[in-house]
Amino acid sequence: MMYILLFLSVIISGLSVLFVNISSKNLKLILSFSGAFLFAICALHLIPEVYSAGTPHIGVYILIGFFAQILLEFLSEGIEHGHIHVHKHHHKEHAFPYAMMIGLSVHSFLEGMPLANIGTHSHDSLLTGIVMHNIPIAMALMTMLLQSHISKRNAIFWLILFALVTPLGTFTSYAIGQNMIEGFAVYFDRIMGVVIGIFLHISTTILFESTENHRFNLIKFIVILMGAGFALFTM
Repeated sequence: MMYILLFLSVIISGLSVLFVNISSKNLKLILSFSGAFLFAICALHLIPEVYSAGTPHIGVYILIGFFAQILLEFLSEGIEHGHIHVHKHHHKEHAFPYAMMIGLSVHSFLEGMPLANIGTHSHDSLLTGIVMHNIPIAMALMTMLLQSHISKRNAIFWLILFALVTPLGTFTSYAIGQNMIEGFAVYFDRIMGVVIGIFLHISTTILFESTENHRFNLIKFIVILMGAGFALFTM
């Protein structure tokens, strides 16, 4: 069921772009909700649990995840937090964004890895956070693919490939964990630390960008509070 949920959340939200006109303003509101939820589950669930496990130097792995996401965004160009860029060839033809797909896929693969440790209390919170995070990403990805003037069939093909990446990360991590006799818990704590760092970078970037020109926006503030409140509800 977890694999199905991860897959379908991307497919359904991505395909919704074909049937519903989602404005950039509404996409930013969805991103604000997901960003607040990600930040809240890090503070309420993921960070306390990973530190309580007592794995040495776990903060180093959180920093690794944080700065790794900065590097990944040189490839993905920030589509994880709603940035949509359409590239063109010199002959004014739209180019397929292979680098963006690679960066986004690595990001999603890493996110799925700690989900293989289903015994942790924070598993359901992490799963919910990834699903909430993938919904606006899938919408932004599908919008960008369509704006690149590739066919709908090809756009759906790439959406399906992206939908498979997070479950693949979970399955790969499960296979690695099954073959580890010692250090099983430590392995997952370190992977979780990396993902927490990624989440902190993504969520804080979304929240900082949610206020344009440093002006207070009541609707976005309410949406952010709703996202954080939803995380509180999952405790």
